[in-house]
Amino acid sequence: MSWLTNIPPKIRALVGGTRQEVPEHLWEKCPQCEQMIFHRELEAALHVCSHCGHHMRLDAAGRIASILDPNGWETLDLAPCVSDPLRFRDRKRYSERLRESRGATGGEDAIAVASGTLGGTPAVVAAFDFRFMGGSMGIAVGNGILAAADRAVADRAALIVFPSSGGARMQEGILSLVQMPRTAIAIERVREAGLPYIVVLTDPTTGGVSASFAMLGDIAIAEPGAVIGFAGRRVIEETIRETLPDNFQRAEYLLEHGMVDMVVPRAELRETLADLIDMMMNPLAPADGGDDGELAVPAGAALAE
Repeated sequence: MSWLTNIPPKIRALVGGTRQEVPEHLWEKCPQCEQMIFHRELEAALHVCSHCGHHMRLDAAGRIASILDPNGWETLDLAPCVSDPLRFRDRKRYSERLRESRGATGGEDAIAVASGTLGGTPAVVAAFDFRFMGGSMGIAVGNGILAAADRAVADRAALIVFPSSGGARMQEGILSLVQMPRTAIAIERVREAGLPYIVVLTDPTTGGVSASFAMLGDIAIAEPGAVIGFAGRRVIEETIRETLPDNFQRAEYLLEHGMVDMVVPRAELRETLADLIDMMMNPLAPADGGDDGELAVPAGAALAE
């Protein structure tokens, strides 16, 4: 027996011999600047680094809570679907991957939909969770977009979607690709109802998601530094045999080239969206000096035409 085991308890406590338990998840490292950030500070800043301004990914629940008015919103229960239609297996069974992702995220799939108000204006928000199999789009995600569109039409509400996805879900094969036209048709129903559809492109938005509903917004907003595109940078460079700019496929690059309408920091996003849907949903005021009694036309309806 070592003599160290016979140190009296009082002396052990004096020299710090009692091991202190350190709480987990107390700090988080910024993936951009690698600075350590106190977890509570990071949550208060909506997961934006206070040192370099890097926008980290938000889960679906956090995204919805940061956008909709605090009181009165509800999460929609999405219709169940066949979880493993092809009985797909690679290194793991698809059903096993689904169980793992559900356990890690607490969600049924890569999308969550909620209905409420934003700045007092009715709004439906559909948000992706990249932690769930890279936010990939399968049948369940397609059902989520359809449910969000149907609820927006039923409630005469604005539809706001926050994609964060690597694209179609390979484990569902052609069934995942069918979600591209399926979601596009759902968005068209929102437009036919004269309601605004706004997309906030977050990091990353790629593949079949960017090739469908993510690029169909009446207004396209992007978060700073978000990667947005279809194919990956390496694939494109190998195809065209050229070196692409350093900021290629970043939100700021797309803004410069007219692919998005604005890049909005997360801290300003809620206010920006509230102002936009207020302008698009409420009737236009009569022109100065006009008293001809013409009916005002909602901005959303004008966009639909």
